[in-house]
Amino acid sequence: MKIIVGISGASGAIYGLRLMEKLRSREGVEIHLILTRAGEKTLFLETGKLGADIKGLADYMYPLEDIGCRLASGSFLTDGMIIAACSIHTMSCIAAGISSNLLIRAADVVLKERRKLILMVRESPFHLGHLRTMTALAEMGAIIAPPVPAFYTKPQTVLDIVDHSVDRVLDLFGLPGPDTKRWDGTAAKS
Repeated sequence: MKIIVGISGASGAIYGLRLMEKLRSREGVEIHLILTRAGEKTLFLETGKLGADIKGLADYMYPLEDIGCRLASGSFLTDGMIIAACSIHTMSCIAAGISSNLLIRAADVVLKERRKLILMVRESPFHLGHLRTMTALAEMGAIIAPPVPAFYTKPQTVLDIVDHSVDRVLDLFGLPGPDTKRWDGTAAKS
């Protein structure tokens, strides 16, 4: 399986980091990473990790300016793309078909080829323009998956909360984790 992972400058770089770590732990998954400069800065500000730390988790890394690389062509077969975290700017550019950098161009290619595109949009609250843009992207075939915590899993740490959202995205790609916490339908004990 070939998955493109994009990390934009939105707050929530931990989602991209955990996604990369979980993908790396799976056999048969080839990771193609596009990390924006803003994404690299946010990663450091929020986690203390350097871009080199996350780049080491990828099989292939591409410069943002390399719009002539294989990810910019539909003839290069991938199973899809996840952008974690996805900024409103990135989401809006994808919806408008603006291909000014590789992150946006790769997402555009994934959409035009009818492959899976998952956007972990990180913003709150949303205004009407954001919601309309998300609707347009959903109509184009994208999956909008903002990282929303679930408390039925009884998270004990921030990482538990992050992992729930990342695991849900991996489920959407058909890559369920053996340690994924799931709702079992039982009521909480008082």
